[in-house]
Amino acid sequence: MSGLLNNQTMKIKEILLVLEEMAPLAYAEDFDNVGLLTGNKDNDATGILVCHDALENVISEAIAKKCNLVVCFHPILFSGLKKITGSNYVERALIKAIKNDIAIFAVHTALDNHSKGVNHILAKAIGLQNIKILIPKANFIRKLVTYTIPENAEEVRNALFDAGAGTIGNYENCSFNSKGIGTYMGNENSNPEIGARFEFVENDEIKIEVTFEKQLESKILKALFQSHAYEEVAYEIYELQNQHQNIGLGAIGTLEKPLSETEFLLMVKDKMQTPAIRHTAFTNKKIQKVAVLGGSGSFAIKNAIRAGADAFLTSDLKYHNFYEAENQLLLADIGHFESERYTKNYIVDFLQKKIPNFAAILPLGGIVLSEENTNPVKYL
Repeated sequence: MSGLLNNQTMKIKEILLVLEEMAPLAYAEDFDNVGLLTGNKDNDATGILVCHDALENVISEAIAKKCNLVVCFHPILFSGLKKITGSNYVERALIKAIKNDIAIFAVHTALDNHSKGVNHILAKAIGLQNIKILIPKANFIRKLVTYTIPENAEEVRNALFDAGAGTIGNYENCSFNSKGIGTYMGNENSNPEIGARFEFVENDEIKIEVTFEKQLESKILKALFQSHAYEEVAYEIYELQNQHQNIGLGAIGTLEKPLSETEFLLMVKDKMQTPAIRHTAFTNKKIQKVAVLGGSGSFAIKNAIRAGADAFLTSDLKYHNFYEAENQLLLADIGHFESERYTKNYIVDFLQKKIPNFAAILPLGGIVLSEENTNPVKYL
């Protein structure tokens, strides 16, 4: 994005590329509604307001602060609308945004599933170390298999690597290569690189196999076709059952020192600035291995138990969810907003690092952290 920094203006779509680098939209859950919800991405940007929820008062704040792009965590537009009359908080926010030419972009589960996203932020906030994904994402890895002549193999591999293929955990440029014999015979419309039309050709070939994240498929295929020596490129793509160890929901890590259950909950209460924590009965065990899942995470209770967690922090737990702890861990509901409270700060920090002279490009608004508290839950 460095070339953009020399421009006098930035388009909203250029900022969206930075946001999608932070939270690729392909990471989002199928039920979610992420990305650009309203607005024209071709407009010049005047400023960015980052918030938790793009409510009507937040849109008013964006207008006052000369920001025509609102980046929110929760999508204000989640399910389909058949009419927009201003009869509820969603419609009122959308009407104000549209009237004032405000674009709204939501990240939600795209950032939930990122290894440095919502749950990593929550885990770091309470002091966890050695943080890993709690529920790695399945059906996200694909495999490309292709065949080419030995003289072309290095060029093809490097093109695929540059397009994002061949990354496994902490390793890049991973591939498997095997030698074999390829055969073909071209028809009257062919223009073979090796051999002639109607000639049966047997040729030494290298079979190249690489894995990649599914959202990169079109980019991977473009690189393959551009680098391959053959007129007709033979390739296969498979969806793998392997889980992606660096993408998924929740996080699990360890505290530097074990704490009693009371000490642990008081620490969490302080760090997450929550007035109250609902929790299961004490197990009388020390707390050191902790699982977290920002937002509604009751579905992950069994995952936390299987992972050997001493405690599991999440929110929106119902009465019967507390029974599911089965006295095997301390289950705590710390509040939905509270569990995600530092997310907007992370987004602001990311944008400021990626576009450090943003204020110079957008002197009207810059990058602004919303001052509106959109937590709908109050405590007496």
